[in-house]
Amino acid sequence: MAPRLPARGWRQLLVLRPSPTPITTTTATSRNSPSLSNNLLPTTQVRTVKSGWSTLPSRARPRRFNQVTSGLPAPTTGPAAALKRKERTTPVRAGVLAIKKGMTAFMGRTGARIPCTVLQLDRVQTVLNKTREQHGYWAVQVGMGERHPANVGAPMLGYYEAKGLAPKKVLAEFRVRDESGLLPVGVQLMPDWFHVGQRVDVRSNSRGMGFAGGMKRHGFAGQEASHGNSLNHRTIGSVGPSQGSGSRVLPGKKMPGRMGNHRVTVQNLPVLLVDNELGIVVVKGAVAGPKGAVVKIQDACKKPPPDPKFIEMTRKMLEERFPDAEAHLQAARERHLELKAARRERRIAEILSGGMTLSKEQEDAIGDIIAEDGLDASAAGQAPVAL
Repeated sequence: MAPRLPARGWRQLLVLRPSPTPITTTTATSRNSPSLSNNLLPTTQVRTVKSGWSTLPSRARPRRFNQVTSGLPAPTTGPAAALKRKERTTPVRAGVLAIKKGMTAFMGRTGARIPCTVLQLDRVQTVLNKTREQHGYWAVQVGMGERHPANVGAPMLGYYEAKGLAPKKVLAEFRVRDESGLLPVGVQLMPDWFHVGQRVDVRSNSRGMGFAGGMKRHGFAGQEASHGNSLNHRTIGSVGPSQGSGSRVLPGKKMPGRMGNHRVTVQNLPVLLVDNELGIVVVKGAVAGPKGAVVKIQDACKKPPPDPKFIEMTRKMLEERFPDAEAHLQAARERHLELKAARRERRIAEILSGGMTLSKEQEDAIGDIIAEDGLDASAAGQAPVAL
């Protein structure tokens, strides 16, 4: 055990402390000597944030470790590193939205019955492209169906007006690997965006079944039917035992509650049929959700992407089907700015009274509709059409 120092034992420590300059007895015993004041130990310890003192243990100081200057590689943190890690599991192309129409069966060559699900595309168009510079990642926003303008708010009406599109019923976002997966705004994606034999991932909300008990929701066996059990045959039993868990209900305990209506992803489903005339994509197996549910179809993330030749072919088909997509988008933006200024100046009533001029394609489409209804086709394009 170390010897106990006296209460005023600093002078003895000073004599034993080594010093670069020899100290004589007179200077050591003199209290007014400058050399004595320089060699005295501090009586109080300075503990401030500026001096580097902290209550955290040494292990909790992240600045002391993994320094780039010590020869270690730079830490892989930040948005760029996150995108790099997710590169292999992010699809190359965007997906489509579809409606689940129901299930049927295909008969194989050997007579095997193959259950499958029919998914129908309804006017699926690209609405927006998200880029790494503006949003931090690459993605394509896709819309499906149409909604009556009276049921859409004014901000969203301006959003669609600037793109020259009718209001969509459903909007969804599909992440892509890089900028090569972005698509022109306004093009329509058809079922031939996929090919037979390709593997896809299908996401949808499962069927909601409301409040369910433990036997239906989690498959509990229930309690005994006899031996003193009364009116507790389908209950789950004790939920907070006292031994081991501390007389409490553990987090995540399986109990009665809302069942269903969860986002379910069925991976690696093969495509059995693609039909542009019917607008359907038939996939093997079951897809979560009731009839009429909205599903998202995209290339499988755990399988190799489609052949680059097929991807290039689909891009060329989009360019051939919609050659004026960029010009249409630019014209819609200019028209949106004009209407925006007119709304501020309250000149919308004047514009609506004069109607609008129709293009050749619009006049032909209106003429076909009138001809199908049995009306006079010569009236097509004569009546003013409101904006």
